[in-house]
Amino acid sequence: QVQLVESGGGLVQAGGSLRLSCAASGGTFSSYTMGWFRQVPGKEREFVAAMSSNGGTRSADSVKGRFTISRDNAKNTVYLQMNSLKPEDTAVYYCAASKFGYRLYALGQNYDYWGQGTQVTVSS
Repeated sequence: QVQLVESGGGLVQAGGSLRLSCAASGGTFSSYTMGWFRQVPGKEREFVAAMSSNGGTRSADSVKGRFTISRDNAKNTVYLQMNSLKPEDTAVYYCAASKFGYRLYALGQNYDYWGQGTQVTVSS
C-alpha cells in the first residue's frame, strides 16, 4: 500500500512563493508518474502538474511559467515549486501517484494513490 503525505502548504501573499513536498512510502516510487492536483470547495478537482518516471513533465496552462514539478527518487519525494502566486491559486493541493509511470496523466481517474492534501492560501 502506497502512502503519500503532503507538506509545505500555508498562507502567503500574492507574488510570493511556496514549495510543496510529497513523501511517498510503501511502493516503488521511482516507477510512478507523480502528479499534483488542486481543489477549491464546490469546484471540481483541477490538474496542476505531473512528472513521469523518466523525467517528462506536463503542467496546466494556468500555472506554466510559475510552477515547477520535480522529484528526488532517492528521497521518495516529489515537489511543487510555486512562484508568483496569485489569489486564484488558493486551494487544497493533493499529491497523487500512478503505477503507469511513463504516462503524463492529467485526469485524476488515472491515479492510483492520493495524499490527504495541504492547504495553500494566497492573500491579495
